[in-house]
Amino acid sequence: MSHTHLTRHRSAVVLLLVPALVGGAISTALGVYGEFHPPTRFGISVAGFSGPLAMKAWLTTGAALLAIVQVLTAMAMWGRLPLDGAWVAPVHRWSGRIAFLLTVPVAFHCLYAVGARYDEPRVMIHSILGCLFYGVFATKMLSLPKRGLPGWTLPVLGGVLFTLLVGLWLTSSFWFFTTIGVVI
Repeated sequence: MSHTHLTRHRSAVVLLLVPALVGGAISTALGVYGEFHPPTRFGISVAGFSGPLAMKAWLTTGAALLAIVQVLTAMAMWGRLPLDGAWVAPVHRWSGRIAFLLTVPVAFHCLYAVGARYDEPRVMIHSILGCLFYGVFATKMLSLPKRGLPGWTLPVLGGVLFTLLVGLWLTSSFWFFTTIGVVI
């Protein structure tokens, strides 16, 4: 490795280090809060839903569908799909913003009313995925304005976010729809 390449590589690692540390701290803080905050068992819901579980299932489904839009528009922006036009980047940004906002009442309910649970495998996996999701999200958002990061950084972080959200959907919404039924 040449000296210039090694210096560039070290600079990229340093640029990614702060966002990764912040993301790790957020994941850890959410996990610790979820573990030690006594659950209120008070259901938080959004108007229009029959209850908190239905709200969580549908909002997570909306976020997951928008995550698919995120993947498709990201692929278009990276030249992997033959979509083009001035609309692609704004659709990517806004679908991500809306997807994130849809997760906020879900996460608030999970942490405040239920807390992290490790007594059942599905719920334990769901709790861990939720904490990781917000940490990786913070890492990605803090990496966006950074110049000099390796080209793989944003696609990898986006792919990890997508995977975590699909995991969250499978351990919550899919479970809800197949156990309780499709209710609003």
